Amino acid sequence: MGLFDYLKTQFLEIIQWEDDSRDTLSWRFPDEDKEIKRNAQLIVRESQTAQFIYLGQFGDTFGPGKHTLTTDNIPVLSTLKGWKYGFESPFKADVYYVNTRLFTGNKWGTSNPIMMRDADFGIVRARAFGTYDFKIVDVKTFLKEVAGTDHQFRLDEFNDTMRSRVVSVFTDALATAKVPVLDVASRYGELGEALRPLINPTIIAKYGIEIVSFIVENVSLPPEVEQAIDKRSSMAAIGNLNDYVKLQMAEGLGKGNGGGAAGSAAEIAMGFGLANQMMNQPGGMFAPQGTPPAGGTPVTVASTPGSVTNIPSATASANNGLPELLSPAAVAQILKVEETDVIATLTDGSLKGKKIGSTWRITRAALDEFLRS
Repeated sequence: MGLFDYLKTQFLEIIQWEDDSRDTLSWRFPDEDKEIKRNAQLIVRESQTAQFIYLGQFGDTFGPGKHTLTTDNIPVLSTLKGWKYGFESPFKADVYYVNTRLFTGNKWGTSNPIMMRDADFGIVRARAFGTYDFKIVDVKTFLKEVAGTDHQFRLDEFNDTMRSRVVSVFTDALATAKVPVLDVASRYGELGEALRPLINPTIIAKYGIEIVSFIVENVSLPPEVEQAIDKRSSMAAIGNLNDYVKLQMAEGLGKGNGGGAAGSAAEIAMGFGLANQMMNQPGGMFAPQGTPPAGGTPVTVASTPGSVTNIPSATASANNGLPELLSPAAVAQILKVEETDVIATLTDGSLKGKKIGSTWRITRAALDEFLRS
């Protein structure tokens, strides 16, 4: 081998990355301890960016195209090298290629429930997962903060590194957006688009990547919150809450273990009689009714032919023991409905009440007004 042939093997004349993979984010050109000669050809393909690094410092950056390495197009490297008379002698530097195409279908998810503050339900624990698409927009930040000096940084390594970081940014963005739980659980597409502008500034500044698409596929809420949402949907479908209360009372009485068909009929009649009295009496359910006799005015309901049953009135029961302020559970017991139904009615304003912290209190007058409406 002649001297010319030997020198030719010691210098790099063509630098390029022929990437045939679909999961490589960055790749360091293997220089094999060779030096870059003057007028060497740097080839950068579409969706690639080449970054020179000399002694741990970022040099020049090249986009797609064929570049001849001369003093004119490597000014940063010339400064770092301290060339007084330009690029004349060969030199050594690391060349990193970064893939700038769109990477799609990357999964994210919360390993533990995240805490959300909601106006309707208070503090709620929720789990969420979905997918996101991203691309690298700041090569230097990405190499410095994510890929490092890895010879070939692949997508699986990226997902392991970034999954928890994306979830952290998602949690902060969700808290900032103050999206109601009902919207989180029913408007996934709009939620992702609304959160993306809040997520991207942090992701770009910290890691040099941009989230192009952020999709929320599912938000899992605690069972009690899901039940409350289902109840609210049922009430919206029913429309008239008074009819709903009557239906619940009838169903509850109809499931009793009365004595045959006659007993069941008597229980249903009794339930409707009490409901009508509570809703239609002039003084209200808990209002004083003059000076009724001890035990109150009885309600007479025929249970079987030839016999009558006396039931103490609701007014007398109220005057003899019910407090002025009632809890949702007490109201539910009076109306023979679920406590979640009462809370939902308080939330939509049909039943007036005061919320102290996460606890509701209802006055007897407010309940009386609700029953008359």
